[in-house]
Amino acid sequence: MTLQTRIERLTTGAARVGCLLNPMGGQVRKRKQAIWQALDEIPGILVCEATDAITFKTAIDRLIQADIDLLVIVAGDGTTHAILGHLFTSLALDGWPVLMTIPGGTTNMTPLDLGVHDKPEQTLRRLRAYLLQPSTPKLVQRPVLCIEQNGMKPIYGMFFAVGLVARGVKFSRSPVKQIGITGGIFTALIMLRSLIGMVFGRRQSEWAPVTMTMTEANGRIHQGTYLFALVSALDCLLLNIRPYWGKEPAPLHVTAVDQHHQRLWRSLWPLLSGGGQILQEKDGYYSHNTHSLTLQMDDEYIVDGELYRSTRPQDPLRITATDPVTFLVL
Repeated sequence: MTLQTRIERLTTGAARVGCLLNPMGGQVRKRKQAIWQALDEIPGILVCEATDAITFKTAIDRLIQADIDLLVIVAGDGTTHAILGHLFTSLALDGWPVLMTIPGGTTNMTPLDLGVHDKPEQTLRRLRAYLLQPSTPKLVQRPVLCIEQNGMKPIYGMFFAVGLVARGVKFSRSPVKQIGITGGIFTALIMLRSLIGMVFGRRQSEWAPVTMTMTEANGRIHQGTYLFALVSALDCLLLNIRPYWGKEPAPLHVTAVDQHHQRLWRSLWPLLSGGGQILQEKDGYYSHNTHSLTLQMDDEYIVDGELYRSTRPQDPLRITATDPVTFLVL
């Protein structure tokens, strides 16, 4: 069945709906009873629980076999990352169900970027109301990053980062995550730690910048040591941060801050708020939009909060944009 057919079934009220719920997600753990009550009120929905890579794949395969038209993901960025990866390796994009992401994890950049800010059970109740009185759905499209390197399987996600951002995420996997803080407070804690590293950064491993060569699609090369670099398919990040200011008509946002930056204190607000057009490359601040990028480095990186490492430093990471994925937004 094609994507257009699935959209037509959503419009006419004939859609089959499936849901993948991660019960270990930060928001789901806190609101599990209310979420399940809201799910139980949706007629005919097929719900699968999954908590790790193996059960994610099993659950998605079951939902695909059920020929669902709408896949509702109640989970965080890491689960969505795993689901996107499995869908890309299992189905041609035109055969995908429409996706709907609901913030159920500790970090939830994708649904927040799509404008989903309510509690999970509130969004599920809006979905029920829509399914009972269907109309032309509001659909939003976003490309997905495809990260490839010789010797590894492609990785798919919405957000890639190296340097201090990756160090901050690695720190979030430490015992600090076990204290039960989730959502905005947890995100603010990780961001604060990364900003401290940015301002007072030393060469210890927990603050270390990243040395790399970055090559644009047009062949332009940037080589040096950077506090951080990121590539995103999202319009905004956690806490509504918009750390890019490229004007090129391309789907991937790229930003890098050189280790030898100038006037960092005065640059922090425009860097984070979307006003970075006043920052200059000669001062160590660089941002542009592109369709593809290559990075050569020997370091760790993150994709949607999941930690990876360059497997062959002599071979570049190739980051490209997929065709857009279709999301339902209520």
